Amino acid sequence: MKIIAYLRVSTNTQDLNNQKFEILNYTNKNNLKVDEFIDVEASSRKDSNTRRITELLAKVKDGDMIITAELSRLGRSIVEVINIVNELITRNIRLIVIKQALDIKGSHDMQSKILITLFSLLAELERDLISERTKSALHAAKINGKILGRPKGSISKSKLDGKEDEIQMFIQKKVSRSAIARILNTSRTNLKEFIRKKRLAQEKSTI
Repeated sequence: MKIIAYLRVSTNTQDLNNQKFEILNYTNKNNLKVDEFIDVEASSRKDSNTRRITELLAKVKDGDMIITAELSRLGRSIVEVINIVNELITRNIRLIVIKQALDIKGSHDMQSKILITLFSLLAELERDLISERTKSALHAAKINGKILGRPKGSISKSKLDGKEDEIQMFIQKKVSRSAIARILNTSRTNLKEFIRKKRLAQEKSTI
């Protein structure tokens, strides 16, 4: 079993050493030894590649463990955190979060099932709030006479633009398309179409 500790701070005014101390204190008390530390100085607004989340997920496999000081270190939104946690559960990778006292062991663990249910409800709430704010903003823009929609002849952009290398790496690691879609917070259909357009891999009927 490999144990990887993930540490992240948003600015240089924060201290990675505090997170490292918390993790080492936990591992010493529980007779665990960290094999590798991944430490990042990057805002939560940065993409998963910059925050080295992609690298973290690529390094672990069935039976490995990830330790982090806080759940918020992993993602920039509730939805992203849930997608990452779901991916770890699917791949049978244990996640320990010290501040929230979480020990998520796998899909057959009752605590994990309860947590994922709660997380999913929070994610749904966040999506609903975002949708409501978007509708309100569009309504206000329409009232103010702003022309909505994409101009004619403009090229449609994908939320996956710029993540080609990240997707290619997951494909090479034989991560399923469904799992990649969850990690990148998109649908499997959108991912499949993006891969086809960018010719990142030969699509198969098993996707």
